[in-house]
Amino acid sequence: MRTDVCVAGGGPAGLAAAIALRREGFGVAIVDCAVPPIDKACGEGLMPGGIAALRDLGVTIPPGLGRPFEGIRFSDGFSTAEAKFSRGPGLGIRRTELHRLLVQKAAEAGVIMIWGAKQVRLASGGISTGRQFVEARVIVGADGQNSAIRRQGGLHRIQSERHRFAFRKHYRIAPWSDHVEVWWGARRQIYVTPLAKDEICVATVSRDRSPRLDGALAEFPEIQKRLAKAIPISTEMGAVTASRRLRCVHGGNVALVGDASGSVDAVTGQGLELSFKQAAAFAQSLRAGDPRRYQREHEAMGARTHAMAALLLSLDRHPAVRLKALATLAKWPKMFQLLLDVHNGQTPGGAWAQRARTVNIMDLQRL
Repeated sequence: MRTDVCVAGGGPAGLAAAIALRREGFGVAIVDCAVPPIDKACGEGLMPGGIAALRDLGVTIPPGLGRPFEGIRFSDGFSTAEAKFSRGPGLGIRRTELHRLLVQKAAEAGVIMIWGAKQVRLASGGISTGRQFVEARVIVGADGQNSAIRRQGGLHRIQSERHRFAFRKHYRIAPWSDHVEVWWGARRQIYVTPLAKDEICVATVSRDRSPRLDGALAEFPEIQKRLAKAIPISTEMGAVTASRRLRCVHGGNVALVGDASGSVDAVTGQGLELSFKQAAAFAQSLRAGDPRRYQREHEAMGARTHAMAALLLSLDRHPAVRLKALATLAKWPKMFQLLLDVHNGQTPGGAWAQRARTVNIMDLQRL
């Protein structure tokens, strides 16, 4: 098989890259060892920027798929701070449903998809799957955090890295909030995302491998009480969430997108959004005949999210600071609103906005 670009990895990032490349006129093939729909343990919330990034790729989520949520709520059992998104709602959507939608859109765009491929490897002039060879002048590694393409392409040098552990389960119960709730505990967070009129996703992220979700809920009695009569409708799934920055995401004829190109901790809620934006940026740079431009754009688009991840993970590591910070944000909801707006890429004017743009962990320690 011969094509312009071969994408190794058929998750959301790889599918978005394929769709973006087809929109720029390239022939594209996707190779993945899995078979759709591909699932992953995650909070299953799309921020407004993620929805907009999909729309920029020509992907519109049909009405009725998923459940909108209006904003974010932080709580530690003592204080609660919440804010609504300023540019429309986010969307809670099952990862498998999002994957089915992207597979459909990729097929409509004319992407060739090879599923169930084994021994996917970077080879001279393309990708080898053991059973066949896909000849391509450009290779996109979208094969996740443990990317083989990244390693084989010599792009595995890490600039910084931190790991945490996540577990996720779905419950049959009506959502009790139109916000994504983030509950802060001593060493972990619980995320509650509305997915449908009678379904929620509950995930825990921690610096520890254990306890898993049921054990973690014991530290959050309010959530545990709400789930007492809920019916689990999925088996628990685990994953590693990483804050990882690479020294280089492009070299020779290989480029990386999505978690293969580095990742942000799940607490930011922007992993998918960054993947979709990276997909568009790489396709445009390739069309412009300057694929190295992608390196600069990749660094720029991730800078704000990595900074926010560092701030939030500092709150995770410093309980006393977090206690004061959440109490202050609950008292001054306008500050929390501005922080959420800045996190979502909005830059409102005024002194409060300037303060929000420059807030860091030392500011929170002085609150």
